[in-house]
Amino acid sequence: MAGGFLGKTLAAVSLPVALASVTVKSLGSCSVAACRNSLSSCRFHVNSNIMSGFNGTKENSHNKARTSPYPGSKVQRSQVPNDKVDWLVEWHDYNPVEYTAVSVLAGPQWADPQITESNFSPKFNEKDGQVERKSQNGLYEVKNGRPRNPAGRTGLVGRGLLGRWGPNHAADPIITRWKRDRSGNKITHPISGKNILQFVAIKRKDCGEWAIPGGMVDPGEKISATLKREFGEEALNSLQKSSAEKRELQEKLQKLFNQEHLVIYKGYVDDPRNTDNAWMETEAVNYHDETGEIMDNLTLEAGDDAGKVKWMDISDKLKLYASHAQFIKSVAEKRDAHWSKDSETGCPGQ
Repeated sequence: MAGGFLGKTLAAVSLPVALASVTVKSLGSCSVAACRNSLSSCRFHVNSNIMSGFNGTKENSHNKARTSPYPGSKVQRSQVPNDKVDWLVEWHDYNPVEYTAVSVLAGPQWADPQITESNFSPKFNEKDGQVERKSQNGLYEVKNGRPRNPAGRTGLVGRGLLGRWGPNHAADPIITRWKRDRSGNKITHPISGKNILQFVAIKRKDCGEWAIPGGMVDPGEKISATLKREFGEEALNSLQKSSAEKRELQEKLQKLFNQEHLVIYKGYVDDPRNTDNAWMETEAVNYHDETGEIMDNLTLEAGDDAGKVKWMDISDKLKLYASHAQFIKSVAEKRDAHWSKDSETGCPGQ
């Protein structure tokens, strides 16, 4: 995948945001094959390659997945101290709260049944019909019939707001252009001397935070299709367009999404919706409009899950949903664009 990854070997507790790739090593007599084919309680060490430029520490890792109250509820997670996040750390008194949202229990098409239902036999760690239950990080542990969050304990079991047991796959299109003056010249930052990059940001209706427009991958859908669909729905309000308008919109988007792009990140995301048994994973991809001509012909209009949409200047001052600020920082680095006044400043805690 594209994008300068720094290889480090870390325990799951020290994940800064997410794992880019994972190699699973079995412990004791438990084999990888046995863990794949049975609901075993094998434990794994995790070898992770994480995005360069992000410093993982116990103080700033796996934070959003432990926040209370749980999004959209008054549910308080059981508190999980930093030194107890890792599943490899014995914690006999661990007593997480059980919570799955009513909207998920209602059985919508995008959600799994309860794990206890007799007619539900999910195939974890593999493609299960049209549902992708493989993690982008490699094999995850399954204990007592439930998948375990590869980043560690969250203080809450069940699925919360997430539909799938195990990984819930999303796609985040990061659409960028250079900030320009009225004469069309690129604007540089007065201190860093680097050109200022802008990206399309949406304000989420559910929590009011600014974010990258993106969403869940539908069963059987290719990531590339999800990226284009979600951008159209949230940043261009494609769902409310007429058939003729949709065709015109698709033609313009095709130019943007068919050009060369950068895969910024693949893997687990530190997300406030995560639980011990269900978690978010994403593929963040940067599509850059170098001249600005493509996006100049597209009118931003918030739709679907987005309350507002706008072009936002990229800098270390950004406060974005989940791990999105770190994805944006990576884009700035790869495009050699302005991020902070001090180029040596590390990524702020988001």
